[in-house]
Order: sequence, then structure tokens, then C-alpha cells
Amino acid sequence: MGVNSNRVEDFSSHRINTESVMPGMEIHTVCLSPKKTTLQKLKQRLSEIFFPDDPLYRFKNQTWRQKLILGLQFVFPIFQWAPEYRLKLLRSDIISGLTIASLAIPQGISYAKLANLPPIVGLYSSFVPPLIYAILGSSSHLGVGPVSIASLIMGSMLSETVSPRDEPILYLKLAFTATFFAGLFQASLGLLRLGFVIDFLSKATLVGFMSGAAVIVSLQQLKGLLGISHFTSKMQFIPWSWQTIVMGFSFLVFMLTTRHIIGHLPKGLNPPSANMLYFSGPDLELAIKTGIVTGILSLTEGISVGRTFAALKNYQVDGNKEMMAIGLMNMAGSCSSCFVTTGSFSRSAVNYNAGAQTAVSNIVMATAVLVTLLFLMPLFYYTPNVILGAIIISAVIGLIDYQAAYCLWKVDKLDFLACLCSFFGVLFISVPMGLGIAVGVSVFKILLHVTRPNSLVMGNIKGTQIYHSLSRYKEASRVPSFLILAIESPIYFANSTYLQERILRWIREEDEWIKANDRSPLKCIILDMTAVTAIDTSGIDLLCELRKMLEKRSLKARLSPNQSHLALVLANPVGSVMEKLHQSKMLDSFGLNGIYLAVGEAVADISAMWKSQPDFPEDCNETRQCKETKR
Repeated sequence: MGVNSNRVEDFSSHRINTESVMPGMEIHTVCLSPKKTTLQKLKQRLSEIFFPDDPLYRFKNQTWRQKLILGLQFVFPIFQWAPEYRLKLLRSDIISGLTIASLAIPQGISYAKLANLPPIVGLYSSFVPPLIYAILGSSSHLGVGPVSIASLIMGSMLSETVSPRDEPILYLKLAFTATFFAGLFQASLGLLRLGFVIDFLSKATLVGFMSGAAVIVSLQQLKGLLGISHFTSKMQFIPWSWQTIVMGFSFLVFMLTTRHIIGHLPKGLNPPSANMLYFSGPDLELAIKTGIVTGILSLTEGISVGRTFAALKNYQVDGNKEMMAIGLMNMAGSCSSCFVTTGSFSRSAVNYNAGAQTAVSNIVMATAVLVTLLFLMPLFYYTPNVILGAIIISAVIGLIDYQAAYCLWKVDKLDFLACLCSFFGVLFISVPMGLGIAVGVSVFKILLHVTRPNSLVMGNIKGTQIYHSLSRYKEASRVPSFLILAIESPIYFANSTYLQERILRWIREEDEWIKANDRSPLKCIILDMTAVTAIDTSGIDLLCELRKMLEKRSLKARLSPNQSHLALVLANPVGSVMEKLHQSKMLDSFGLNGIYLAVGEAVADISAMWKSQPDFPEDCNETRQCKETKR
């Protein structure tokens, strides 16, 4: 049977004329990628890493005037939607803005209390940051302000070292400084397009963290009622006495009817606080550490919330723009008596449901807060602490997402383990340690997938050219004399030894199965490289070692009738893998038919050669070379 050779060619036609090995079957040429210089490769790789969305594509083939307009819109998204703003949208934005303002005012006071800050700081934080976000942000529905998680972490971490009661001025300075460093860190991530850093806080980690934090906050608000002995500086709790719990409930009615005022709330706009930023001294490290932790958490929440509501309205939120917007508003906020703010899920949900159309709703909310700061502050003088505690508890209880935890258990046990580590770490140790342990578990999971990749034996689904897992599809069956293995990961130094051992085990187990079932001897191993997206020098060495081992087996086969020879064939290697194999001269060792475009083509072509030459040589590469010589 005449079959065209399967030579590896430089960039050329993907399909060649050939006689069919079987009806409808053609053998295709495996091509190398177009040749590029090292600089071109580096440029392309960096572009894929840092600019996957190609943010400058709009500037192509534009005039200088148009490029200037596009540049303003790129830096300040308000210039993108403001020219198209219509009065009919204003009604919806006003309603939604006033609605979230009614939520933002009590929340701001409560979250400032949660962070051990003066209540007025919470209102200041609901005025300046929303205005800045309306100019720089790319989400139409994100409601900006203080959030429970960032407030909780800031209050917990700062109070470990500095008492808000004994040193209120120093504590306030550290809070503003931590806010500045949180914003600087966030803006730097956006500017350098390093947003993937926050991806290490997986959903599983956040679910456990928020649940643990919610329990802690609730217990802090109920410690008088439940008789908890004390909360340590590590934000952990210890067992409480049942006697005190009984007494606490006995005085519940008294507590609910006793009003405690929240103190004096001054009228007026945000006072400047740039002079209170703490850039030198023994507590600077604490401020930086607190800023980075709260910055990461608030950034994660803000971007995820923005993307959630953007998906509901079918528009895109630029993650890097969001990082810069949130970062810059926190840096500006630190200079205007604000603490860490971000996109709040509760405010955004209310904003969305109230019919917000654009970021004007944030401007309306800020205006309502401004009116409150100028004229209505005396009305909040008699706000009971019980009400503020209830607001805090009602907010944080919603963070306990038991359904998400159950889903993690059902879907991925390692994710569930990370969730538990985060939950109990926050609950019994501290916030940084809890997060650190959970991130460590998540990283371990990544390393586990990298160092122990999945591999499987494939079979043919009868009557088709489709090859799938034998263990997954009952319709799939072994192909006589072939062992078809699929590797579902890149081949790196970290997993090359494991893969070599696993492949040799697959070969041994296949030999045992063949012997037990009296089937045709194993002659060829096909590695399906479809999922191998990359390979390094250790991976190339793995292929070399496999070939050497199989060649030794072939030599033994000539002396022992019980041993069959084996050939190694690659199927469908991707462009980057082909390039590495070509540069390392590895392609030469595979001969003329060592690489195929698909598993089906490899099986059909090699089987055809075996049928045309019953007395085949010890290596199917030699078969191809002999066949080419005869031609």
C-alpha cells in the first residue's frame, strides 16, 4: 500500500496529496511554527503574559486626534460613557444612588467601629472614594465604600500592637498609613499588570476566611451577651462559661432597652490627613503589612463583585483598570481621613437591583453623604450601639456561605481542605496565619497537579477515528499491538521523573494484560501530546531516555522470543513543543515517521506498513526508512 511519508516540514501546507490508508483517511504533515528571532519570541511571550487582552488594539490605524481621545477614555473611563449619557438614565441613577446612600451611612458608621476607628471616618470613606471611582472605574454597578472584611482585618491587625483606646492618635495614623500602602500596592499591581497575584487567593480560601471572620466578628459583638472570657490579641477566642451565658440572656431585655449613644459626630467635610501619614518609626512595618493584607483582600472582593454584575449585563470590566481605580481612590482617601474602601457586594447588589445604569449612582450617593456630613450629623448622635452591632452582625452573617463549602466538598476535596484551613486558622490562630495556611494548601494543590500530572490509556471507539480513555468510555477498545498513552500536562523538570516511571509502569501492566489474555504482542507506543502545552530540556531528556530504554528492549527481543520490540511515536505535538524538539535535534532520532498529526493517522499508517511487510524490522522507524528506500 502506497502511503506518503510523514516528514516534519518547516511552515508549509498542512495537507498533502496522498493515497488513503483507509477510506477517508489521509496522512498529514506535521509542521514547525514560522521561524522567529529570540526577540520576537520574547516580545510575544511577554505580550501574552502581561497583555492578554491587547489593551492597545483600539489605537491601531487611528489619527493622532482620535488616539488622544481614546487615550483619555482609556485612562479615565468616565470620558467613554459620559458623552453618551442621557437624561432618561438620570432618574434610575438618582434612585439607586439615594438607595445605596441609605445603606452606606449606617454601614459606614458600623464598619468604622469594626475597625476601631471613630464613626465619622466611616462616613468620610463613603464620600471621597466613590467620587474618584466614578471617574476611574470601569464598572457601572459597583457600589464603593468600606467593607466588613477590610474593616475587620485592619482593626484586628493594628490592635495587636497599638491600642485604639490608649493611643487613639497613633492608631488613627497607622490606619491612614495602612490605607495609603493598600492603595499603593493595588495601583502598582494594576500599573504593572500583575493582577494574577491576587488569583492565589482562591475561592475556597476566601469562603473559609470569610466564614471564620464572620464568626469572630459576631462573637465580638455578642461577647457581653454570651459571656466570652476575652478575645486575645491574635483575634482568636477561648471557651466561655455557661454561667455567664445564662446571666447574659437574663439581662437581654435590659440590654435591648438600654441606649448607648455613639458619641459626638462633627459636621463638615473630610479634613485633610496627609500630615498624619506615618512613614517613619517602629510601627511602620505594621502599617505596611496591614496595608498589603487589606489591599489584597479588598481588591479581590472589589474585582470579583464588579465582574459578577458586569456578567449579568453582558459588559466587560477591565481588571487592571479596576486595580488602578481602587488603588488611587485609597491613596487619595488616606489623605482625606478615609480608611480602606473597595467595591461592596451588599451596596453593589442594592445598586443593581435599584436600577443603576452608570457610575453616576456613586456620585449621587457621595452627594447624599455630603449633605449628611454638612447638615444631618446631629441626628445620628443618639444612634444606639445595639443598632450598630445588629447592622454589623447582619452584614457578616451573610458571609458564612455553607452552601459554597458543601459544593467544595462535593467537587474538590483539596479545595475543601483549603477552606477548612482558612476557617480554623482565622478562628483559632490569627488572620494572617489562617490566610497563609490556606494559600499554602492551594499552592500545594498546584504543585501536586504539576508534579503528578494525569496520564491515561486510550482506546478506539469502534467505527470512528476517535480515541478516548479506556476507563472512561466503555465503547473504547484496545488497538492490537499498540499502547496509546495521553499525557495531560506540560512536561517539566518537576514531573519528568514521575512521567518516566508512570509510562514504564503502563508498559509493564500492558505486557501483563497481553500475556494474561493471549493477545498480540506490544509493538508500538503512541504518546498523545495534544495536552502537552510546553516542554523543557528535562522533558526532552525524558523522551530520549524512553527511546533508549525501548531500543534496549528491541535488542533483547532479537535474543529472546518472549520479548517484543517497541517503537515510540508522538502524536499531535503543539507548535512550541515541536520547536523545542527541532532545536534539540530530537526530531532526527524519531526518523521519518516518528511524529504524526493525530493518533488515528499514526495507527492507520503504522498498521498499513506492518501489513505490507509482515517481516517488519525491530523499529517501525526502520520500516518507514526501508519503505522510502524501496520507493
